[in-house]
Amino acid sequence: MTYEKNLANNRQAFFNYFIVDRFEAGVVLLGTEVKSLRMGLCNLKDSYARIDGGEVWLYNCHIGPYPHGNRVNHEPMRPRKLLLHRNQILKLERETSHGGGTLLPLKFYIKDKHIKVELGVGKGKKQFDKRASLREKDLKREADAAARERRR
Repeated sequence: MTYEKNLANNRQAFFNYFIVDRFEAGVVLLGTEVKSLRMGLCNLKDSYARIDGGEVWLYNCHIGPYPHGNRVNHEPMRPRKLLLHRNQILKLERETSHGGGTLLPLKFYIKDKHIKVELGVGKGKKQFDKRASLREKDLKREADAAARERRR
């Protein structure tokens, strides 16, 4: 049985992009970053991943400083290396270079005592796609409300 706990979500990514493919990656973190993540001090809103020299790096991910970290605290916006298999990196490189996709972190979570990142390959949505997403969300909310009312 695997233990999973969600630490941070990137809800903005699902609104601005169609998520085509998903990958699970490990993250190279410092000790104070792990403690901050466990406290929920993470923001993925404007973050993205990029392949540099055969390695995948996570940029603009804000992990807040650990409150009890004093002088050994980490820099909140530093680039973080992601751990993937070579064939996964090659597949990501193909999808982003030829297909025009963007690498986005979708969520941070703990899986069996290890902190992982779910990476998604996203294709940008146009304005009318975003309106359609909002319309679907409103219809689902209304249907759920009607079902709750009917149960009463």
